[in-house]
Amino acid sequence: MESLAIVFILQVLRISVPYILASVGAVFSERSGVINLALEGLILAGAFGAMLGQQLTGSAWAGVLLGFFMGLLIALLHAFVTVTLRADQIVSGIAINILVMGATRFGLNILFGSAMNSPRIAGMETRMLFDPLFMIAVLSVVLGQFILFRTPYGLRLRAVGENAKAVGTAGIDVRRLRYSGVLVSGALAALGGAFLVFQQHSFTDNMSAGRGYIALAAMIIGKWTPVGAALASLLFASAEALSMWFPSGWLPSQLVQSFPYLITLLVLAGFVGKAVPPKEVGVPYDPM
Repeated sequence: MESLAIVFILQVLRISVPYILASVGAVFSERSGVINLALEGLILAGAFGAMLGQQLTGSAWAGVLLGFFMGLLIALLHAFVTVTLRADQIVSGIAINILVMGATRFGLNILFGSAMNSPRIAGMETRMLFDPLFMIAVLSVVLGQFILFRTPYGLRLRAVGENAKAVGTAGIDVRRLRYSGVLVSGALAALGGAFLVFQQHSFTDNMSAGRGYIALAAMIIGKWTPVGAALASLLFASAEALSMWFPSGWLPSQLVQSFPYLITLLVLAGFVGKAVPPKEVGVPYDPM
């Protein structure tokens, strides 16, 4: 029984890594006042970049680096559209998700002659607790909590999400802060995608499979704090792990596979009324 418990815990930790990285990143974006509904596309872009980098060079770290920069590039696009052009943040996020889904499918077809999956990659052949991306996920929670609530940058970022005009009046560059929040979100979500593709040893079409949306839910349930988002991510990862351990034949497999999403909806419905978002999240900043 003890060995089964250890296996289950390790499985939960493995599943939680993309959720933790994406949800902690989303905290930075939304604390700055920008809704990052593009998390799904950012995870997908990071996964595609990590796969491509390792395919081209044979190095997992080159894959991580390429995935990281692809995440930054997509996040930069979202920041430009929402912060500079002041477009609707939700529409921008959905459009980017659709764009990345189509672009990765096109890339698979051009590079490998298949719109569904890439050839196998080695990934990072390390044990779970010693996986560098797992360690980065843990570090992102600790550093994220410290930076947001114990540093001048964190104070300014949170202030921008509460009252951007007051921050701008004080002579602080609101747009730069919002850009930084979105870019942090893109970088962390992309690392989550890199971890995902290394675990599955292949890039498959739409492999993010709703993880970006679940990460957003984790951020809301965690009340826009890195530690809270990480704890909520562990909850959803536990639900996903339980669905894998559920005895076959008791319920239709499609229903069992939907457990994580059903639990997400139920928990979100119970917490969303109690969670208070930043006052100006989703509100474009107009310096005039």
